[in-house]
Amino acid sequence: MSKLTDVPKRILIGRALRSDRLGETLLPKRIALPVFASDPLSSVAYAPGEVLLVLSIAGVSAYHFSPWIAVAVVVLMFTVVASYRQNVHAYPSGGGDYEVANTNLGPKAGLTVASALLVDYVLTVAVSISSGIENLGSAIPFVVEHKVLCAVAVIVLLTVMNLRGVKESGKLFAIPTYVFVVGVFIMIAWGAFRGIVLDDSMKAPTADFHIKAEHQGLAGFALVFLLLRAFSSGCAALTGVEAISNGVPAFRKPKSKNAASTLALMGALAVTMFCGIIGLALATDVRMAENPAKDLIHNGAAVGSGFVQDPVISQVAEAVFGGGSFMFLILAAATALVLFLAANTAYNGFPLLGSILAQDRYLPRQLHTRGDRLAFSNGIVLLAGAAALLVVIYGADSTRLIQLYIVGVFVSFTLSQIGMVRHWNRHLAAERDQAKRRRMIRSRAINTFGAFFTGLVLVVVLLTKFTHGAWVALLGMCIFFVTMTVIRRHYDRVAEEIAAPETPTDDSVRPSRVHSIVLVSKIHRPTLRALAYAKLMRTDTLEALSVNVDPVETKTLRDEWERRGIDVPLKVLDSPYREITRPIIEYVKNLRKESPRDAVSVIIPEYVVGHWYEHLLHNQSALRLKGRLLFTPGIMVTSVPYQLESSEAAKKRARRRSEWNAPGAVRRGPVEKRPKEPSSK
Repeated sequence: MSKLTDVPKRILIGRALRSDRLGETLLPKRIALPVFASDPLSSVAYAPGEVLLVLSIAGVSAYHFSPWIAVAVVVLMFTVVASYRQNVHAYPSGGGDYEVANTNLGPKAGLTVASALLVDYVLTVAVSISSGIENLGSAIPFVVEHKVLCAVAVIVLLTVMNLRGVKESGKLFAIPTYVFVVGVFIMIAWGAFRGIVLDDSMKAPTADFHIKAEHQGLAGFALVFLLLRAFSSGCAALTGVEAISNGVPAFRKPKSKNAASTLALMGALAVTMFCGIIGLALATDVRMAENPAKDLIHNGAAVGSGFVQDPVISQVAEAVFGGGSFMFLILAAATALVLFLAANTAYNGFPLLGSILAQDRYLPRQLHTRGDRLAFSNGIVLLAGAAALLVVIYGADSTRLIQLYIVGVFVSFTLSQIGMVRHWNRHLAAERDQAKRRRMIRSRAINTFGAFFTGLVLVVVLLTKFTHGAWVALLGMCIFFVTMTVIRRHYDRVAEEIAAPETPTDDSVRPSRVHSIVLVSKIHRPTLRALAYAKLMRTDTLEALSVNVDPVETKTLRDEWERRGIDVPLKVLDSPYREITRPIIEYVKNLRKESPRDAVSVIIPEYVVGHWYEHLLHNQSALRLKGRLLFTPGIMVTSVPYQLESSEAAKKRARRRSEWNAPGAVRRGPVEKRPKEPSSK
């Protein structure tokens, strides 16, 4: 099977890279920004809309609160960015929030953060791609009509791109991210110019619609709760901020400095775009509703289920640039692309965090190893599978998925900042240099404020989003927490069991005798080779063992055994129920019971075939038998392979493939400098 899949694997993800080429995959800042910051940058495509959706519950009159909500989100963004700049300098190894919490607050806190981040990364992929499909659907109706299929297809495409390696995928992601950022800034600047200087009247497609308020005249606690819920939805703009602190090892040197600079630039760009889109949405009279089919009223009637509610950024772009204009189409395409690529933040964060957790024995060890292209391939595939499952379950509906969002990220924000406060307290207790102490005290103050603010937001998010779907995210965190705890206990138990003791035990004492048993079904070349191999081993007793399933075949075997004069005793086990495995297992167990200090070596002759379909025709009984013998103490199993002609032909084909070079492949390598020839005079 490996040979069958090798060619398509190379086509999809490229040739394998040597481990010593890992340094070539490190990212400069211009590539790291779109790779790690595409999530918070792209969130401005749906976060403003989520704010207006919640406020629409109280009607259009509540929209005037949106600037104040935007200000609160901006303050929170700057607080989190400033706090994480301390993280990347203090913990540049890439553990991010998990390492901070685990080191300073203990393993349980670290595991809580890890569970929250893993859930958040999965949701990042699901929400970003679902939102991208909706934005693309505003220009291409086919996409929105087949949302789930298109979303899953995009997940598969992103998975393949990331399997090719982070640097290669980063180059592909950079262009649409920068086009999106530039496009949004042009839209904000041109909209401000038209509105302030030219005094043009810009109207969104829904400007003439009315909103049927679900709760009119909200006041007091009900209004405060609504504003808090709108604020928690706007906090979606902060998702992905932690990815840079988790991905510091992927930056070029100086890693911490480059990561901190990228973090600051990301924060400045994100808040500017978020505020600009909120302002233009109010200026162009955008109307949004949680249930547009019933709550959006046009010409005195509800718009109905056939109405497709375009995202805020699409409506603003149409008002500023004009529907169908070149800039509108460019921005629509760039928005959809950058939302798809925003999932790349998770594709970089999830596998890296999974590798660190696997190294700490909280996840399967397979997640710690790098694939052919030096990416954490198993983590990438696991993330893609979980995100695709969520997309299918929730129908690629970003509004439903976003209710599950941001709970995990604020859990990690809060515990990380509390951990950083303890980090600075520990270092301040031992530091005597006054200049360093002043820097530490300043950093501690930033992290203290960050812990307070993000903790407050976490409470708000839990209170306002729990019944709207946040409980699913909490359930996912609990499942991850319990699963990782069980995995760690398993690895600890195995490590304790197999630890080499200081004093001699039964495992290190030489067995008193060794019984070798060669399994025989009939006399052929594999059997003769297995018998010859067994004779070379230093065993005390050697016998051939066969199971009597067919009396005629058994008699033929006995007769040929005697005719050939094979000098190994043949023992035949009766099997009245025509079983092969059970009689052999019982026989070797009885040998162990009679002499517990003896070792039993079972030698199995096997065919080696060259085609995958031939495996279905051979070796099934040998595989079952080996599987059972693995659970029998004191039994050693040895396979003696016999290569059939098809395996030899497959070996030659593999050798020819490895030696073959694609046209032009020789010219792809670095050109060696030729020595200068001495000039003739």
